[in-house]
Amino acid sequence: MKLRRIIAIARKETLQVIRDPRSLMIALLLPLMQMFMLGYGIKLDVMNIPLCVVDQEGSPQSRNLLQRFSASRYFELRQTLDSPTRATEQVDAGACRLALIIPAGFSRQLVDQGNATVQVLLDGTDSNTATIAAGYVSAVVAGYSSQMQLQAIQRRGGQVQTLTPVEIRARVWFNEDLESSYFIIPGVVALVMAIVGAQLTSLTIAREWERGTMELLISTPVTPMELMLGKLAPYFLLGLLDAAICLVIAVGWFDVPFRGTLLALFLTTSLFLIVVLCIGYYVSVAIRSQVGASQIALILTMLPTTLLSGFSFPIEQMPYLVRQITYLVSARYYVTILKGIFLKGSSMLELGLPIACLAVYALLLVVLAARAFRKTLD
Repeated sequence: MKLRRIIAIARKETLQVIRDPRSLMIALLLPLMQMFMLGYGIKLDVMNIPLCVVDQEGSPQSRNLLQRFSASRYFELRQTLDSPTRATEQVDAGACRLALIIPAGFSRQLVDQGNATVQVLLDGTDSNTATIAAGYVSAVVAGYSSQMQLQAIQRRGGQVQTLTPVEIRARVWFNEDLESSYFIIPGVVALVMAIVGAQLTSLTIAREWERGTMELLISTPVTPMELMLGKLAPYFLLGLLDAAICLVIAVGWFDVPFRGTLLALFLTTSLFLIVVLCIGYYVSVAIRSQVGASQIALILTMLPTTLLSGFSFPIEQMPYLVRQITYLVSARYYVTILKGIFLKGSSMLELGLPIACLAVYALLLVVLAARAFRKTLD
């Protein structure tokens, strides 16, 4: 293997990338689009839930309860209606996700019986939002109930017990404000690296077949390993550039904390890039059509990274068989590494197991990709 031949192939591939606007768009524009679209488009926080209210009593007690909902950032009061039937219609029409109905006699029940009932109608077409909204409603009503109980005790001249037998003091590590973007953005970086790397390299060998230059390439003394290294070198550098762009956007724009080291980030990113570049190269050797190779590479990288890496869904919540399959997905290890570096500030020693798994994955794919190409026209 000679360095001069590798440099010559790398130079040739670099010129093809520069002259091909599609490759440049994939390399430079796609990371920007994905970071902003996914960074803003995927939110696990449920805020400003559209709320409709039916207050059939209009007492100070009912208005106090409604004020608590209006003051919460989790609810947005859209309409005040005059009947439960109208509330049902608005929920059915999608104008409100949630309808709160306070019946007549609400305050009298509080005074006479010490408890009262309100009705909540939820739109269950989005089960995740409905579940979270129900939890928010319970929290608001629980706070209101505590206030009412306190006032009732004081009216009777009783003493208020200020101490509770068990007190919870919760402290959240690594994501103190429970911002969903802190969880999502590192996964978006992995998705960008996977798609961009595989998409670009899936065109390398297929392009030679479609342009009729494969015969010239085969007639040269370049070995399959030299060809692979020369073909992948420019895209490896482009991948590192994309990683730097993603880092700047994540930290500078989305304010995601970066507590690790740049050395750990770029070394592990290099391992993941080797994996996805080799996947793209292998597909390009196997499929001689640029369109076909590009589509297969997209399926092999985007779907596993999105669904089986822990980026979108917690792996711990998946069925047992699916959890075992995730061990075959390289992005699983890279997403774990990214979250550790960004949020926990983990060192490479602390991330030793996922790094080792990613390194083994990279080694196997390098061997497979190098063996895939044969200097024949068959």
